[in-house]
Amino acid sequence: MQLKINNILIDLTSPIVMGIVNVTPDSFFAGSRFNSTKSILNCVEKMLSEGATIIDIGGYSTRPMAENITDEEEISRLSKALEIILSKFPDIKISVDTFRSNVARHVVLNYNVGMINDISGGSLDNFMFETIADLKVAYVLMHTRGNPQNMQNMTEYNFLISEIIDFLQRKIVQLHLLGVHDVVIDPGFGFAKTTEQNFEILNKLHYFKELKMPILAGLSRKSMLYKTLNIEPEDALNATTAANVLALKGGASILRVHDVKEAMQAIKIYNSYMQSL
Repeated sequence: MQLKINNILIDLTSPIVMGIVNVTPDSFFAGSRFNSTKSILNCVEKMLSEGATIIDIGGYSTRPMAENITDEEEISRLSKALEIILSKFPDIKISVDTFRSNVARHVVLNYNVGMINDISGGSLDNFMFETIADLKVAYVLMHTRGNPQNMQNMTEYNFLISEIIDFLQRKIVQLHLLGVHDVVIDPGFGFAKTTEQNFEILNKLHYFKELKMPILAGLSRKSMLYKTLNIEPEDALNATTAANVLALKGGASILRVHDVKEAMQAIKIYNSYMQSL
């Protein structure tokens, strides 16, 4: 399986890592917030040196009940960060985490961003899919309900896994009809799901392979882990590694993480395990 970003094919035969850089003041994990030039550059350099293939930059916090900032503020945050990063790392593969089509258009046209990571799966902006098709970039299609302000009030499902797969399948068809084929699917751990539902998705992640698209798992330091262990996000690295290994076993091709070194180690151990079978 392959994924094209900036006209470069990425081989997903072995899973890859996407490193998280948040240029927000209120992301749920304080260790992922970077607002100074030095902190942003140090973070990106560290992630690249540890093996990250993609750097995912977010300017809008999507944690539950996060502040709803304006498009202009989101663009301003992202633009400053992208200028800083590209000044030192002009050739890296960048994904931008946004659900707004005008933000996506701005960062792609001005900063050569090669992937848009949309937590809403196109549900919060009716122009997103057309914009992705027009820009010819890769797209992360995630499942959620509602928006970050109300999503945790929308966790009732009749058939959790089949409803998520149906949502993703319908969106994939729409994207394909528009000519978008570099699509990654994300079941949306932590978005409009309870802790129990998140673990059900992790247990049945292999069901999503039926969609024949690369699977992204975003489990890093999430509440399903730290609440289960009654700890803080800052203490959830070991739990993240355990969850990432389970995601790899379920078929994940991309691990989206705050801690690249540990995710790369998990992939190496998993690959060695699989080669021994």
